[in-house]
Amino acid sequence: MFILMFLSLVSGIFTFIAFWAVLFTGKYPESMFNFQVKLLKWNYRVNARLLNLADGYPKFGLDVEDEALVLEIEYPESLSRGTLLLRVFFGFFYILIPHGFLLMFRMIGTMFLIFLAFWVVLFTGKYPENWHKFNVGTQRWGLRVNLYFNFMTDVYPPFSEKPSEEL
Repeated sequence: MFILMFLSLVSGIFTFIAFWAVLFTGKYPESMFNFQVKLLKWNYRVNARLLNLADGYPKFGLDVEDEALVLEIEYPESLSRGTLLLRVFFGFFYILIPHGFLLMFRMIGTMFLIFLAFWVVLFTGKYPENWHKFNVGTQRWGLRVNLYFNFMTDVYPPFSEKPSEEL
C-alpha cells in the first residue's frame, strides 16, 4: 500500500503533465498513459483481493499480469481539447455530482454485500454470483469515471456496470 500511495503521487504529477500535453498537442503522452494503466491494474488487483472478489495474494509490481483480473484500456490516438477544458471547468457538475452521487449508493451496497458475502463464503464456500456481478460492476463503473476524469478517454462514462462489449 505504501508503494501504491507513492506511485499515486507520481500518477497525479503525470495527470497534470498530461493535461498540458493534451491541451497543446491533443495527445496523451503514450509512456505516461502506459504507466497509468499499469498502476490502475495494480490498484485493481489489490482492490479485488481486499473486496474478496478474487482469491489469493495480489501479484506485486507494475509489469505483471493477473489471471483473475482482465483490464484492457486502449490508448486514444487523439483527445479533444474542448472536452478536456469542459472537464476541467465543469467536470464537478457533470461528472462528479451525477456519477459520484450514484456511485456513493452503489459503494454502500457493495460494502454491505461484501460483509454478507464473507459470511456466506465462510459457511457455504461459494460467493453468490449476482452479488459478485454487482460488486464487480461497481468497480467497473468507478474505473470508467476515473479514466474520463483523468483525461485518459473522451468517452463519457455510461451509467452502467456492464462490460464494454455489452454497451
